[in-house]
Amino acid sequence: MPFVFTILTLAALVYALVDIIMRDESEVKHLPKFGWILLVVLLPLIGTVLWFTLGRDHSSAPRPRPRFAGAAGAQAAPADSQALVPPRSPDGRTTEEQLADLDREIEYYEKRAELERRRRELGRDAAE
Repeated sequence: MPFVFTILTLAALVYALVDIIMRDESEVKHLPKFGWILLVVLLPLIGTVLWFTLGRDHSSAPRPRPRFAGAAGAQAAPADSQALVPPRSPDGRTTEEQLADLDREIEYYEKRAELERRRRELGRDAAE
C-alpha cells in the first residue's frame, strides 16, 4: 500500500508542476509561480494539495490544450491567430476594402465637381 501512495503522490506532483509551468502568471494566486514550484517540490503532498485548492484561478474559462504538430499530422495554430485576421465591419468588409471604397467615392465626387465646374465655364463662354 505505501508503494501505491508513493506513486500517486509522485504523479500528482508531476501533474501539479506541469500545471504550474503551463499557466499564465495572471492565473496563479497567492504566490508567484516560482514560489509554487518550490512549495510543490519541497513539500510534495502538502504543496500539491495547496496548489490545487488555493493556487489556481478556478474562475477563468478552461484553457485550450496545445496541439502538437506530430499528433495526426495536424499543425498547431498560432496562439494569437485572431491578430492575423483583418478586422471586419458589420457588413463583412475589411478595413482595406472600406478604405478602397472611400478612395473611389472621393475620386467620384472630385470628378463630378470638376465636370460641374467645366459646365459652368462653358455656359459662361457660350453666354458671352
